Amino acid sequence: MDKSILEYETVDLDESDGSVVIIDQTKLPARTEIIKLRTAQEIWDAIYLLKVRGAPAIGVTAAFGIYVLAAQTADEILHSENETCKDWQREHSAKEKEGKEREDSSRSFDLFYKKFREQKDYLNSARPTAVNLSWALNRMDEVCRQAHKEGKSLGEMIELLGREAKEIKQEDIRVCRAIGEYGLSLVKPGDGILTHCNAGQLATCKYGTATAPIYLGQERGYNFRVFADETRPLLQGARLTAYELHSAGVDVTLICDNMSSMVMRNGWVQAVFVGCDRVAANGDTANKIGTSMVAAVAKRYHVPFYVCAPTSTIDLATPTGAEINIEQRPAEEVTKMWYKERMAPEGVKVYNPAFDVTDNELITAIVTENGIAREPFDESLLALCGKNNKCGY
Repeated sequence: MDKSILEYETVDLDESDGSVVIIDQTKLPARTEIIKLRTAQEIWDAIYLLKVRGAPAIGVTAAFGIYVLAAQTADEILHSENETCKDWQREHSAKEKEGKEREDSSRSFDLFYKKFREQKDYLNSARPTAVNLSWALNRMDEVCRQAHKEGKSLGEMIELLGREAKEIKQEDIRVCRAIGEYGLSLVKPGDGILTHCNAGQLATCKYGTATAPIYLGQERGYNFRVFADETRPLLQGARLTAYELHSAGVDVTLICDNMSSMVMRNGWVQAVFVGCDRVAANGDTANKIGTSMVAAVAKRYHVPFYVCAPTSTIDLATPTGAEINIEQRPAEEVTKMWYKERMAPEGVKVYNPAFDVTDNELITAIVTENGIAREPFDESLLALCGKNNKCGY
């Protein structure tokens, strides 16, 4: 019997061959294909082409990715220096050797860190909206700088980078479970829940963010009825959310994006849970295109609208949603990606933003691993971030 999609690791590290291991989500649900990423180009492409997606999963991929690349760089530098220094060391005194080792260590770090920063900036350019990408890379950068300050060797630095990348993954699992517990306190058994796009296990390392309350409720017999928007144009709700929830035995119904108003009007939805790629300081949130429309409909029908966001997704350096950089995707995703033949006329203009911004006035609460933020969001978000100073800014 085939494994359930929930039994696979969304993102993992294979240290035996120095690779990042992911599920290629562009192939789901038709087939489960596991791929390995070893080069900066492969990691960048996987993030940009949505082979791995979801803000937390992107952050973990970036952490593992920069670790793999850093280990390659360190090996190259150490191998090169070992070859060039063998003859020199045989011909000089111990004192001269000691001075040379200090000089070489400093030069090695400079070479290493220059390459590290280049690769960090390159990976960071793959997706501009999800703050977890830069957050994870900045965490790894801080490990490098701190290790250098403490006089660590390149080998020790690589070990510390690997440890930090693994911790980022474990943190994601703990964070998602905590979000699930807080989210579960906002609903009751038998409720109808609507979600948009995929903020499930496939967007994280376990549980998901918006789906975490659903999975915990499933474990505890809450018997939720879930409505999953298909989520145009990339269909993550249909291909991923409906797929993973159905695999878990959840009562899930797939609906088209323009049906959310009907199911809310019918009284079938008691709460909306969505994920988030960036939260501004005032509580405006950027999430998959169409989220703001769901929020507006929820407001009309008095359905509470909850955004599930790890504190790593909160960007206190961005005052409002107006300052969030919205990624523009290729026109082909709309005109022909899912069709046997091109659907739209040649030459037609296409506007294809990957995300939209939901104004804070449409949001009932923002659920984090540290608690639930409510209006005024500028105060409540700051208070939650202050607990461990781990917000993504």
